[in-house]
Amino acid sequence: MAGSRRSERVGGQLREEISRVVQRIVKDPRIRGVTVTDVKLSKDLRYARVYYSVIGEEERKKEVREGLQSARGVIRREVGRNLPLRYVPDMEFFFDDSFEHAEHIENLLRKIQDTES
Repeated sequence: MAGSRRSERVGGQLREEISRVVQRIVKDPRIRGVTVTDVKLSKDLRYARVYYSVIGEEERKKEVREGLQSARGVIRREVGRNLPLRYVPDMEFFFDDSFEHAEHIENLLRKIQDTES
């Protein structure tokens, strides 16, 4: 249990630091408007799944993913400089579709409510 709490705590710190680096340091125009929503770490803290969200169509999402993959080295270096970690985790980036899913459910509930009225 202590390992999972540490993983969550370090994941939160990573999320904040990655967000800062993406917004302030990385100059790639492809990743403008990106929000880092979550970071999930492996038990040994060496691998991180970084979840992000961005508003736009599929082409925009693909562009952002390519930009993040391209900037991965810069992000990793900056995280290593600013967080006291023994190992800077290797990062993979994944689009977080939970906001779109929530919006879809909200629209369905609205339709149901409208038909009942």
